[in-house]
Amino acid sequence: MADVPPPNDVGMPKEPINLMRGWPNPSLLPVDLIKSAANTALSDPAVAHAGLLYGPDPGYEACREAVADWLTSFYQPQQKIDADRICITGGASQNLGCMLGVYTDPEYTRNIWIVAPAYMLAFRVFEDAGFGGKMRAVVEDEEGIDLHHLRQELQKSEKRATEKGVERPRYKPERKRAKVYKHIVYCVPTFANPSSRTMSLRRREDLVKLAREYDALVVADDVYDFLQWPAHPSQQASTASSLPAMQTAHLPRLVDIDRALDGGAARDGADGFGNVCSNGSFSKIAGPGIRVGWLEGTEKFAYGVSQAGVTASGGAPSQLTSTYITTLLTTGQLHHHITTVLRPAYTARYHTLMRAITAHLLPLGFSLPQPDRDVVGGYFVWLALPASLSATRLAQRCKHCGDDDDAVIIAPGPIFEVPGDESAAGFDGHVRLCFAWEEEWKLAEGVRRVGEVAKRMLEDHDGEAGNGGYVVVEREARGGMDQYK
Repeated sequence: MADVPPPNDVGMPKEPINLMRGWPNPSLLPVDLIKSAANTALSDPAVAHAGLLYGPDPGYEACREAVADWLTSFYQPQQKIDADRICITGGASQNLGCMLGVYTDPEYTRNIWIVAPAYMLAFRVFEDAGFGGKMRAVVEDEEGIDLHHLRQELQKSEKRATEKGVERPRYKPERKRAKVYKHIVYCVPTFANPSSRTMSLRRREDLVKLAREYDALVVADDVYDFLQWPAHPSQQASTASSLPAMQTAHLPRLVDIDRALDGGAARDGADGFGNVCSNGSFSKIAGPGIRVGWLEGTEKFAYGVSQAGVTASGGAPSQLTSTYITTLLTTGQLHHHITTVLRPAYTARYHTLMRAITAHLLPLGFSLPQPDRDVVGGYFVWLALPASLSATRLAQRCKHCGDDDDAVIIAPGPIFEVPGDESAAGFDGHVRLCFAWEEEWKLAEGVRRVGEVAKRMLEDHDGEAGNGGYVVVEREARGGMDQYK
């Protein structure tokens, strides 16, 4: 497939090309579908009244049922997913904070273990929950999270807790509706942000076993799973009809494994809350502003989340918009949008970006993770730089190279380092590129610009980070953090 050229009446863009912003391009938003769904919901008095009044704690029942059926169809677990395993949320980010409020204690919960490089806007959520200084990085290898390292660190953490006499939660009373976990593990198992890696099945199973051993809750951000396509398609692979194998997930989720492995949460000695929850969102498939998501876990776990104080007081989050999502799911319109609009568009965008990377960056010594996988997806591509280049310096040079019509904005690796544990997993040798936001024809041009800057830096031996370079990037980033989502 040839690269998409710029429109005939448009030259090269006169503003920086933004390969950092993790938003969907506006052309991919299902505006008409949401408009129709809203009209359908608000035209039915029973639905409209239910949507505009306080919602039941677990969320709009019809939406929970629709989500459960939809997830069952896509993931095809051993057992059908019941609505009792689902609660409706205000999106994955909001629900992360809600879950931490219910299932952690800032003293008893030893650490937050974060797979690194990490989605960096999650850091503040953990900090707000009282875990500033207790976040720890766990690096990845080509199969995902490094479990050997995690096990060693869990052992050390437990030893410290024993020495300090931390035996029970300090700030959370005993509650039948919820428990307090000793550890939290945060990861994006499939098409991770930012590393684009997918955790192998073997590693997923072993992570669940390790979580059970150490009373850990694995929070899996399963937000990119539906955006998948073949890594090496034929020339026609960007059409919906050529992607039949992509109609179902290519790997089980961690929550599916936790449900099925060795009897799941009903096994002898288990407390019924489980050790994995799936944190989902419609942001990447219906639009970030819809602010509707879902939580799946055991019935006890989902109930506990639904009983959070903020929900008990205000009712289910996103109650009205969840009625729109219900219509989109039950009519099949959202599924049709994913299969005929999103997957073909992102397939084309991804391969446009990859052709440019192959032409302009790989010859300079850049490299990609998991190059031999069969299925790819999500929003991002993660690149390792030539050894002599600093991502911080490269990002600065790309952003400030001459006029705006030559500039390109990329995400430098250090912004994805776990705060307070940067030395355990540093990423100044990596950058993240997003193919979801810019027009497709700008993707190749943006990568070409990165290649030109990197080539000059290599020729001039200008790759080393300058004094305070990271501080400069961090200061600039705080003014536009939304670009990193």
